[in-house]
Amino acid sequence: MRRTRLDTARIRAAARMIDPVFLGTPLYRCDALEPRLGCAVSIKLETANPVRSFKGRGTELVTRLLAEDGRRAVVCASAGNLGQALAWSARGRGVDVTVVASRFATAVKLDRIRALGATLELVDGDHESARERAAALARTDGIRLLEDSLDIETCEGAATIGLELAESAPSFDAVLIALGGGALATGVGHVLKELAPHVEVICVQPSGAPAMTRSWRGRRVVTTDSAVTIADGVAGRCPIPAVLDDLLVVADDAVLVEEASIIAGMRMLLDHAGLVVEPSAALGIAAILEDPDRFAGRHVVTIVCGSNVDLEAYHSWVGAVGAAPDRKL
Repeated sequence: MRRTRLDTARIRAAARMIDPVFLGTPLYRCDALEPRLGCAVSIKLETANPVRSFKGRGTELVTRLLAEDGRRAVVCASAGNLGQALAWSARGRGVDVTVVASRFATAVKLDRIRALGATLELVDGDHESARERAAALARTDGIRLLEDSLDIETCEGAATIGLELAESAPSFDAVLIALGGGALATGVGHVLKELAPHVEVICVQPSGAPAMTRSWRGRRVVTTDSAVTIADGVAGRCPIPAVLDDLLVVADDAVLVEEASIIAGMRMLLDHAGLVVEPSAALGIAAILEDPDRFAGRHVVTIVCGSNVDLEAYHSWVGAVGAAPDRKL
């Protein structure tokens, strides 16, 4: 396999550094979904932890290393989940956290960042504007800038999910991974390509925020002028070249899905798995709904990556409890 920036030995070491509350997350077959999707579906549940997303795996590494180096401040841009995780991981390590976010980010995520003790700065514009402001603060204040997906700790922290999948003696044929900045996809993909190369690594992104998928398909960075999707956790416009290089090594495919499919996936996870998830976490189910023939008769794992969702918005998307989702979109 061509090399990525990631290293499996470092990933194994990372698993020994991360708070166990983020490790060993449930992996289980969800039989109730299978008649409706036409394939065997297993869920890797990354929401049963204090920050309700996989991001804590990476921020545990970042803050531990900062504390060991005597560095006491860090700034990041976040749509919400990274900021929460960074604030949680920093609290007991004496590291001050500043999070820059769009003022249009999900309110419940912003409230949780504040509650965890981080300084929150809001900017007009989208996540790319927040990234620019965070970089400026790091330069001005001389503090560590954490860039999700670019900083290897975020990728190798996420890659510990791949270790858990590979060590489960996998009988599954494919893994469906939400694709945003790329930390989750490159991390899990790196491990599976090395330890379980028979598993197809499929990345899934909303059609309204297609920059990384277009970049993967074109084998060069493609930026977009906007990112319009309810899946705010993966709504980037400007892929990072080094991350794309890694993705080109580990991803077998990258697909785009429509908003209606994402909502239908959220509804199916509620009705048939009892899970309230944010839109990004339903991307894998959305991919099966849009291309059922591709997955028919196969065993697929989908990583449910987050459940930080505004409940009012959630109810407006999924509607009344009890209505059956429509497989034909």
